[in-house]
Amino acid sequence: MIRILVLCTGNSARSILGEALFSALGKGVVTAVSAGSKPKGEPHRIALETLARHGLPIEGLSSKSWDVFAEAGAPGIHGVITVCDSAASEACPIWPGAPVQVHWGLPDPAYVTPDAACREAFEQVFQALKARIEAVLAFDGDLSDPAVLKAALKAAHAGAPIPDFQP
Repeated sequence: MIRILVLCTGNSARSILGEALFSALGKGVVTAVSAGSKPKGEPHRIALETLARHGLPIEGLSSKSWDVFAEAGAPGIHGVITVCDSAASEACPIWPGAPVQVHWGLPDPAYVTPDAACREAFEQVFQALKARIEAVLAFDGDLSDPAVLKAALKAAHAGAPIPDFQP
């Protein structure tokens, strides 16, 4: 099984969506976890609403520190995706196993107001992540090969939609 770590600063919105989408769409071949450099402590309520509206499980999703995945004995990670510019520019821990790392910059829907606009922003990020993840899963090649995984992750971002809201 290929395990992806989706990183953001707060681990409450984009990274939570990415974790849930990879885990659902990956059908046991690719799964994901998520974390943040400064976790908020709980997933954003509209992130959970968005996942539930699309029929994805929300049980077990939590906002946690990326330190959990950098410790000795942490579950193996094959790829790390940063989804926010803040996390991408921070000094990341040294990940055990030297996973491939890519950046999928997406705007943060958590700061959009009022709630109706926030829901629309979360939907746009959900669809943008879904398109990228589907492209990774459809990539021609063995994703367990680090070079192929990196190529798939980069290609998926290059050809995917970018949400058009401003946080």
